[in-house]
Amino acid sequence: MSKKVKYYYDPESLAYRIIGPQKRKKYGYPALFILASALFGFLCFVILMNTPYFETPKDKIQAREIENLKLNYSILYKKIDALDQVASEMADRDNNLYRVYFNLSPISTEKRQGIINRKRYQELEGFDNSELVINTSEKVDKIANALVAQSKSLDQILKLAKAKDKFLSAIPAIQPVKNEDLKHMASGFGYRIDPFTKARKMHEGMDFTARTGTPIFATGDGVVKNADNSKSGYGNHIEINHGYGYLTLYGHLSKYKVRAGQRVKRGDIIGFVGSTGRSQAPHCHYEVHKDGKPVNPINFYYGNISAAEYVAISKIANLENQSLD
Repeated sequence: MSKKVKYYYDPESLAYRIIGPQKRKKYGYPALFILASALFGFLCFVILMNTPYFETPKDKIQAREIENLKLNYSILYKKIDALDQVASEMADRDNNLYRVYFNLSPISTEKRQGIINRKRYQELEGFDNSELVINTSEKVDKIANALVAQSKSLDQILKLAKAKDKFLSAIPAIQPVKNEDLKHMASGFGYRIDPFTKARKMHEGMDFTARTGTPIFATGDGVVKNADNSKSGYGNHIEINHGYGYLTLYGHLSKYKVRAGQRVKRGDIIGFVGSTGRSQAPHCHYEVHKDGKPVNPINFYYGNISAAEYVAISKIANLENQSLD
């Protein structure tokens, strides 16, 4: 169908003329179409840029880095789990072995790990992987606290172990005269017949008979309290203060090898067997005192005799015979 043609009358030429298109309409429509097309294209571009279907090279690099970060955090979390397991096993041994041995109260898990305030992780919130990062950070902090608590516990145990080692070294634990040097065990601890008065009397030590000049040994670590003949009846004697309430006495010596104030170790030679003072024959009269009271020395010979030797000495020591002093 042909386009309808419009005419107008021109009074100057006294003729009808065809009405042509206006310039504004002629150029306005194409311009409007171009502008609308441009806006539509820009809108499509913006939409595509914000969808996962369209990624720039920079977006791809960033996405790859994020995935690598997630993988690294996952591996790190597994390693932290392994460390947490090790720390837990250490705590278990600490509570049920070391602290039990030294009579210490166990440390609870809450006390070891401490109280973690999650507010300290506020700056880590608001990100895509915030929960993963926060959980990892919290676990690391708990392990760090547990290791600090474990370190303090081990320091405490080490201190007690050193003190206990010192204590064990101080206890009188050997015979003052070696078995190969003994003639025999003359008398033990308890009531015995006094060799001079023939009366029944408390004998507060043990008598080890041996030749004059036989070495006498310190039975535990300590400090020589005195080495003289100031105590009546003991003749030349030595007293050693071992600490922890223990004191030992060695009587009737022929001579000394230590002096008052000297520090000695278990097994050091401190003097020699004799028969000085109130004595009938060469021997070493040996006493052990705990907290100022005499105790049976036979209970302290676990350091250098066997079970069979202990039984044999015990039988002799328990005989109510005559003492040598």
